[in-house]
Amino acid sequence: MSETFVRVSEKDYGYNPDQVDTFLAEAKEAYSAPDDSAQLNEDAIRAVHFDWVRGGYDPAIVDAALDRMEAAFIQRRRANVIAAEGEDAWLAKAYEQAQTLYPRLLRPEGERFANAAGQGYKKSDVDALLARVSAYFDGKASLTSGEVRMATFASAKRAKAYDEAVVDVFLDRVVSVLLAVE
Repeated sequence: MSETFVRVSEKDYGYNPDQVDTFLAEAKEAYSAPDDSAQLNEDAIRAVHFDWVRGGYDPAIVDAALDRMEAAFIQRRRANVIAAEGEDAWLAKAYEQAQTLYPRLLRPEGERFANAAGQGYKKSDVDALLARVSAYFDGKASLTSGEVRMATFASAKRAKAYDEAVVDVFLDRVVSVLLAVE
C-alpha cells in the first residue's frame, strides 16, 4: 500500500497515519457531496488534531495539505453561495464576519486578550500582527491567510503574555475572513 504522505524517521514523532488517512477519506467524501450539507467543512478541517506517533506522517506536509483542503472547501461554499444568491451576498457575509473581529482589534495594545496564566504568546508580537490585520481591514495594507497562519510569536509569561488558546481562536476567525475574499 502506498503512503499518503512522507513519514518522519522512526525515531521522530509525526501525525498518526491511520487518523490522517481516515480524516482525508471523510473529507474527500464530504467534498464530493452535491451540496454543503456534509458535517465536515472548513471549520472541521481547521480544528482537526492528530495523535503523535513515532514514524508518523510529516506534520508540515500534512498541515500544508489541510490548508489547501480548507481553502478548497471555502471556495466551493463561495461558488455555491454566489450561484444561489449572487456575489454581493457572499461579500456581505464576509464583511459581517470581519465586523465581528473589530471590537478586539480596537482594544488598546497589551489588552486585546486575557493574560496567560503561565506561558503564552508575547503581547507585543501578537499586537504587531493585529496591527497588520487592522491595516488590511482598513484597506491600508495587504495580508494573506498564509501570512496569518505562518505567524509565530515569542513566548512570555503571565502579564507579558496573552493566553494562547484565545489568540489561536481569534486568528482562526481572521484566516476564515481572509480565505473568503482571497
